Amino acid sequence: MARKATEEHTRPQVLILYYSFSGQTAGLLNNLCNGLKGQGLEVTLEKLHPVNPPRFPVGSIIATFKMMLLTALRQRLKIREPDIPIGAAYDLIILAGPTWSYNPSGPVLDLLDRFGAKLFGGRRVIPLISCRGYWRMHWLGLRRMLRRYGAEVPNRMIFDHPAPEPWRTIGVFLKIAGRAPERSRLLGARYRRYGHSREQLAEAERLGKILGRALIDSTPLAELDLSPRIFPTE
Repeated sequence: MARKATEEHTRPQVLILYYSFSGQTAGLLNNLCNGLKGQGLEVTLEKLHPVNPPRFPVGSIIATFKMMLLTALRQRLKIREPDIPIGAAYDLIILAGPTWSYNPSGPVLDLLDRFGAKLFGGRRVIPLISCRGYWRMHWLGLRRMLRRYGAEVPNRMIFDHPAPEPWRTIGVFLKIAGRAPERSRLLGARYRRYGHSREQLAEAERLGKILGRALIDSTPLAELDLSPRIFPTE
């Protein structure tokens, strides 16, 4: 019994902090967790809860345009304090969420503003970004903020919706507005589904296994290829 307790105590600890607006980030993380746990890691999954959570879908074209404007201005969305020990020791923190108008989501920005130094200072942090394709500004801004709070950011994971442009942008916009573009006679052949594909979910689990093995073997995380393999669009 003592040996088993010691082994569990020494297993790498991973904290996943995330916000998921439409469920796409959550789906990726469920599979990522399976990969990490399959390698024997201890994983704590903590969702960010806005005090006033936005509705998905938003419900109208006008409301969606308004949301896009506010998120482009990096509006914060206040969250409840995460239910985790602030400053606890983790071997890795994964900070995950969607791209909102080229930026991190409002709940993630609020998390960084209020708890960034305590949560991320001196820690290794890998962002996981779910997006329709325009993720570079999000990534660069998020990395800059994390480094400002003293985090080491050795790598990243980027999952973009697999539909081609411009149908991907049009489809995501309409879906957020409450429409069903995949059922449209005009768009349906070009935009068949909203969100991430089954292949991408499987990729998240594969990358979890790679990341988990690297933590066990003390492989430098910057050396890992955490890019999802590209599959043909559905």
